Amino acid sequence: MRPACTATVLVDDDRVRVTRFDFVTGEETGWHRHGHDYVITAITDCPMLLEEPGGATRKVLVPAGSAYRRNAGVEHNVVNDGTAPMCFIEVELKEPARG
Repeated sequence: MRPACTATVLVDDDRVRVTRFDFVTGEETGWHRHGHDYVITAITDCPMLLEEPGGATRKVLVPAGSAYRRNAGVEHNVVNDGTAPMCFIEVELKEPARG
């Protein structure tokens, strides 16, 4: 078991939850399943080791300033696989916009 990263909730209301994740080298989120669609924005370069169900792993680099979106249901553990601290912002989309 690795040490846990620091997750700081910045906004949490009826429509979104915004969380900042800060990792030193080797820290992890812990296994989790995303209950909502979400968007990740990398604040620093994020060299991630992604541990996936069934024992699969993959390494990805999310460059600073880039963003990506995923649907609810993703299950994984995210580990800082680099040699420097990494940080990203996660925005979970709880409810569709009302219009």
